[in-house]
Amino acid sequence: MAKSNNETRLIVAASDIDADMLYATKFWAGDPFIFLQQNGKRTIVLSDLEMDRGRRTAKVDELVSFNQLEREVQGKAKQAPPYEKVLAHFLRKRGVKSAVVPANFPLGFARALAKDDVDLAPTNGLFWPEREAKTDDELKLIGRALRITESGLARAMEVLKASKPGPGKKLRWSDKTLTSEMLRAEIDSAMLRAGGTPTNTIVAGGDQACDPHERGFGPLCPNSLIILDIFPRDAKTGYWGDMTRTVVRGRASDAQRKLWETVKKGQELALREIKAGIDGMKIHKAIQQLFKKRGYPTEVRKGKHVGFFHGTGHGLGLEIHEYPRLQKVTLKDRQVLTVEPGLYYPGIGGVRHEDVVVVTKTGCKVLSRFPKQLEL
Repeated sequence: MAKSNNETRLIVAASDIDADMLYATKFWAGDPFIFLQQNGKRTIVLSDLEMDRGRRTAKVDELVSFNQLEREVQGKAKQAPPYEKVLAHFLRKRGVKSAVVPANFPLGFARALAKDDVDLAPTNGLFWPEREAKTDDELKLIGRALRITESGLARAMEVLKASKPGPGKKLRWSDKTLTSEMLRAEIDSAMLRAGGTPTNTIVAGGDQACDPHERGFGPLCPNSLIILDIFPRDAKTGYWGDMTRTVVRGRASDAQRKLWETVKKGQELALREIKAGIDGMKIHKAIQQLFKKRGYPTEVRKGKHVGFFHGTGHGLGLEIHEYPRLQKVTLKDRQVLTVEPGLYYPGIGGVRHEDVVVVTKTGCKVLSRFPKQLEL
């Protein structure tokens, strides 16, 4: 049994924005609620508004009414008590004198509980260590999130292929200038229909793409590198997809093609090297070395970073960027990671290829399926 099942554990959070709470309860809620694990028994405290839904969907052992606890604290007082008083009362009833809490536990609640002699200890590292190694069921859910991601990429390719060069070296689609905003709306609509929640989709062309987190704005141009970085959340399960493709609508120049092919080689190197027991930093440095050998050093030019100046990949699951960062750990079996090297040079543009893999004892398995094509 994992150690996290034997300690008293406490979370107070809204599960739609707190992955540890969603992992613990499988119950979606936009407002904070209380989770307590004591002697292996999992209890949640919900308002009466949420109680019936909680009984139907929460994967816990016991549900307690917040409103009932509130009435017990309020007694004959006219005003309802503050949340932390109800929380302290609940823990007192359960005989909780100490508990492990996530590092992001609300400070106000922690101070109030300290006055009530409840000793809270934030976790050193992962709150649920089990989250690091994905189960077969989780791999299926991540696969489902990736299919949603691919529906967005498919729509992007469809729109770009249907666009034509227009006046002022701008792409036209549906009798309008095709902008990053328009293409993003098409991508996001496709993912919504597929059951996803789009978040900050990146459609960045030309030099805009040299800033890797620039979402992109304004007209898209023919014969220009366009980065499409798409990371929706599955609205049903809370798991994330994350994929990037880089394309040119029209003809790629030799410089663009070389950049695109080099990044592909860098990603292929990573996919060959990833396996349990390998130091992720070695892979990261090997990619940078390959890029440098091919004439793409990572450096600062005219005050701007160029080359490969971000991480090779990050954990993916119930959070878009979750533990671990690929280049900061020794890889372990069943970790799910993105593999996303990139190169960015103003004047040529930016290229990033991103896929999702699960680490195995002998290598890695690629979970994303969308093809890579430079010219559309």
